[in-house]
Amino acid sequence: MWPYLLQGIGFGFAAAAQPGPFQTYLVSQTLTKGWRRSLPAALAPLVSDGPIIALCLLVLSQVPAWLERVLYLAGGAFILYLAVGAYKSWRNFDPALPVTGTGTQQSVLQAALMNALSPGPYIYWTLVTGPILLRGWREAPLNGIGFLAGFYVTIVASLMAIILLFGTAQKLGPAFNRALVGLSALALFFFGLYQLWLGVMG
Repeated sequence: MWPYLLQGIGFGFAAAAQPGPFQTYLVSQTLTKGWRRSLPAALAPLVSDGPIIALCLLVLSQVPAWLERVLYLAGGAFILYLAVGAYKSWRNFDPALPVTGTGTQQSVLQAALMNALSPGPYIYWTLVTGPILLRGWREAPLNGIGFLAGFYVTIVASLMAIILLFGTAQKLGPAFNRALVGLSALALFFFGLYQLWLGVMG
């Protein structure tokens, strides 16, 4: 179970550290409404991802073994693409973050809806984490559970850390966020190579 737990932790950290609409939303809400009101929004992936994972695994479970290898290769290439994007974001990091607060209180359900309507989770769970979860579950259900536990504990904790940091120590925020992006690029690079290896050796 430990290899899958560690992979879940790594991918959860990378997903939380990747700059994107949801992360920008969390930061902007923190800067405009404070960390106390924004903190529950970090739980949004727990609400939105269940149906997404079920749908992606349903599709993946119907594909033949050779197509699974193709998905591993495609997923590895996609992860390396994300790693390049994260590296560029780290290299060209801009501490000026947009503030887009509308003045209305956003709930966890609204944040989850925004996450569910984004193509990112579907791509992620089809090409990146879905095949790993399916492989682990087929080996032993405990492996799949360990992967999910590592992923969601890490992503929620990381999102909460970002909210708390920007809410209580804004001066340290940009440097911390840049460090997260850099670590994310490294994590994605190594996981991309690993998934390519699984596709070749599979």
